[in-house]
Amino acid sequence: MPTPSRPGTPALLRVLNDRTALGLLLEHGPMTRNELARLSGLSKPTAAEMIRRLEEAELIAVSGESSSGRGPAALQYAVLTDRAIGVAIDVQPAGISATVVDATGRPDHVVFEATDDAPDGTDAHADLARAIESACLAAGRDPESVTVVCVGIQGSVEPRTDDLVFTDELPGWPRHQVTETLSKALGAHVIIENDANLVAIAERREGSGQEATTFALLWMGNGLGLALDFGGSVHRGAAGGAGEIGYLGAPVDASEFDSDARLVDDLVTSRTIELLAGRHGIEGESLGDLLEAIDQDPARLAILDELAPRVGLVVMPALAVVDPELVILHGPIGTAFGVDLASRVEAWLHEHSRWSTPVVGPSISQTPVLHGARHVLIDAVRQALVEAVAHLPDAPGADPPVVPA
Repeated sequence: MPTPSRPGTPALLRVLNDRTALGLLLEHGPMTRNELARLSGLSKPTAAEMIRRLEEAELIAVSGESSSGRGPAALQYAVLTDRAIGVAIDVQPAGISATVVDATGRPDHVVFEATDDAPDGTDAHADLARAIESACLAAGRDPESVTVVCVGIQGSVEPRTDDLVFTDELPGWPRHQVTETLSKALGAHVIIENDANLVAIAERREGSGQEATTFALLWMGNGLGLALDFGGSVHRGAAGGAGEIGYLGAPVDASEFDSDARLVDDLVTSRTIELLAGRHGIEGESLGDLLEAIDQDPARLAILDELAPRVGLVVMPALAVVDPELVILHGPIGTAFGVDLASRVEAWLHEHSRWSTPVVGPSISQTPVLHGARHVLIDAVRQALVEAVAHLPDAPGADPPVVPA
């Protein structure tokens, strides 16, 4: 059995240099040898050696030429992204959507959507495999290159036991050792994350949460979910159940709006929208149909006036426990009513509570779960490429590597 490289040995320094080069190419895009040497702080011969090793390993390739107008053009090198890719998948009761993610982090707007036959409720492996294959086909990528999959669900995974928890949906999914089972079946590392948490990640990276120290994101749709972000880190809880406020008993004050509400989940979900819309003679076969019909109806603002106190009561526990800097209303309901609902909830909280927390609508309204999963996958796919560097063979007679001071 080979002895692990000790700190400071040429083999270890060579790996560190190669990882530095790969990281710079991922971060900055195509570069010449001289540009790589300048950004890494390494000598030009060392940069040339790194490029040679990464190119022979098929991790990078020539992508073009760069000319300053004086002298011969210099070759530019870029990371080959087909070696390891990820697939982001959003599993909702209405269907599955998925998109391919590569190490560059460039948004891939080619999204596969299946709303008629998925999930079929009998085989999680079949549902996810179909989504992976279809997303790769839509993006022109090889499914065999998929090394990691991030799946957003209405539920959570208990990190200590790998059990599926806090969900009454997902028939046909394994309840125990869920990520291990699906990873083996799909032949790729599977990451399962609560959908509200993924949306919070998206809002932190590219939306309303970018400037907030802490924020709470309320997901409102067929069910309720609350994501809590502390300085860029989503709080999941010891059992993965942080933010599952829908299971709480409805507060006493809720009887003023809905005497039948028994759980917080009863206050702001598809049932609520159906109830409020019905009072104004608005009908629809699904939550999406109802939201669209309300948006076009003269009673829209009146319905939002009725909805805002309910949302305020749902948000109150998060304000009392966490006191976040910002509240983001999201999900199908938050997206449909946007700033009009957010401003009413903020005003209600200011009048009926001790908090005057700003409340905003979504910044990312299209495929927000996939956006969050994409950010998770960028890090995972890049890590897979970086780990491949450790297995690169040494060149015979190669000079000892040098690290910058």
